Order: sequence, then C-alpha cells, then structure tokens
Amino acid sequence: MAEVVALRQLRMNYGSVVAVDGLDLDVAEGECFGLLGPNGAGKTTTMEILEGLLPRTSGEVRVFGKTWEHDRRELIGRIGVALQETQLQERLTVRETLRLFRSFYRRGADVDALLDELQLAEKRDSWVKRLSGGQRQRLAVACGLVGSPDLLFLDEPTTGLDPQSRRALWDILRRLKDQGRTVLLTTHYMDEAERLCDRVAIVDHGKVIAAGTPRELILGLGGDQLIELTLDPALAVGDFAGLAEVSAVSAQGNRIMLTARDPARSLPAILAVVAARAAHLLELTVRHATLEDVFVKLTGRQLRDD
Repeated sequence: MAEVVALRQLRMNYGSVVAVDGLDLDVAEGECFGLLGPNGAGKTTTMEILEGLLPRTSGEVRVFGKTWEHDRRELIGRIGVALQETQLQERLTVRETLRLFRSFYRRGADVDALLDELQLAEKRDSWVKRLSGGQRQRLAVACGLVGSPDLLFLDEPTTGLDPQSRRALWDILRRLKDQGRTVLLTTHYMDEAERLCDRVAIVDHGKVIAAGTPRELILGLGGDQLIELTLDPALAVGDFAGLAEVSAVSAQGNRIMLTARDPARSLPAILAVVAARAAHLLELTVRHATLEDVFVKLTGRQLRDD
C-alpha cells in the first residue's frame, strides 16, 4: 500500500524541553493508525507537526509524499483535523459552523447528512455556545470530516462523548476505512484502539518504544491472559519463577501478576505455590491482556500518568 505519512528522526524542542526526540513513523494508505502514550509523551506535538500547525526542529516530515514547506495548499485540501481542544465561534449555529468549514474545500460532504451521522440534527439551529461538551466535541469531529479528507487526524476524538455517540463515531471511521481513506488518531481508550486501529505505536518521552498490531503487542507480553492474585502475606516474584506456562511475573504490593497463554494449565501450579507458602488468597482474577498492560510493562507507568 502507498505510504501516506512518513516521519524520519523527527525532533521538536521548546527551548531546553525536548517534546519529540528522534521519532520514526510510517502510516499506510487506508490504515487506521493509533498513537498511544501517557500525557506529555509527544503525541499531540507530533500530530500538530503532521497537520502543518507546528514547524519541526529537525527531521523529515512527508504527507502523501509532499512537504508542508513546498506543498501546503495541496495538503490542506486533502486532510481533515479534529484537535484536542477546538475553539469555535459561539454565536454561529451548528449548521452555519459546518457550512463555513465546508466552504474551505473544493469537495466535501453533505452538511445535513453529516449532522445526522454525528447526531447533531436536532441542534442544527442552536448556537455553538449552547451546546454541551459532548455536542461540541461531535461538532469538532464533523468539522474535520466535512471536507471528505483522504487523511483524517483525530486527537482524543471521543473524550466527553456518551457511549452511543462514541460508537456512532466508530462506525463513521470504519466507513472511511472502507472507502480507502486513512485515519491517524490519539486516544487514551484502549478498547477504542483495539477495535479501530490496524496498527498502533506506543510513544514515551518523544520516542516510539513499540509498534505493531494490537494483537502483536499483546502477544509480545509472552501470553494473552493475565492472572492476578491478591495475597496475605505478600509473596515475592521469585516464588513463582520457573512455573510451566507462565512467561512473566511481576509484583505490586501484595498483588502478583502472571502472564500465561493457558490459565487452565498454569493455575494449579500457581495455587500450589500459594498453599506451600501458607499465604491467604484474597482475590483471583483471570483476564485478557490489554494494550495498557503492554504500556505498563514497557514503561512502568499508566497511560494517563504525567
């Protein structure tokens, strides 16, 4: 497939602060690609450079094989953007706002049809200032879609949306993919990334520290099931070393977390260790591993940590 986005050794400094530190990234045509990472990891800065909103400090940036320095007019007509925070004219109606954004493009979507898709039809004649937070977010996404973009940038697109609106937006993004369009998004919702993204990159301290399909990254933990035990007293990681079917063990206070491909085969041995150490089992959970588990393993931090 054709390459839509290509970054090579991208760097962005704000004075002495390094926001993006030698980041490499490729996004293919027709792909939904997710940038994941904690707050302050450099995701939004990277997106704004790709959108032509920020000049980079150094490195190579290409969108559709073009550069913002030489091909700005062409690129503006082929992308759509929904920023993390969008300031709109509060005394325009929803429909007027969307018609204004539609007028910026030679081609575009039908305004009323898009209002229906984003569940804003009932608010079409309401001033923007009278919209709820979730309605404003849906309008911001609609403004990004109204130019029928070949490449859509979405920065935390479903923050503040109710579950119904969130799933409606997922359906729209799937239709864009079916049409061969490309989506690049950031999100803190792991179910969103796993359902929508063909590939993801985990970013931390301005660098890509892991990339692949969600399934590949989860299997990279050494298994796709996590067994979590809460014990009294706490046991050490070494107590569970060498158990068959267990590929990784970590501890957090009195919680032990084990990665296993087949919990049914590994659980008897795990519980035998607990009994042999005369520890009391307070809680036992078996669940599928997630992208957040991958991130915590790689960085030791939660996705929303500063």
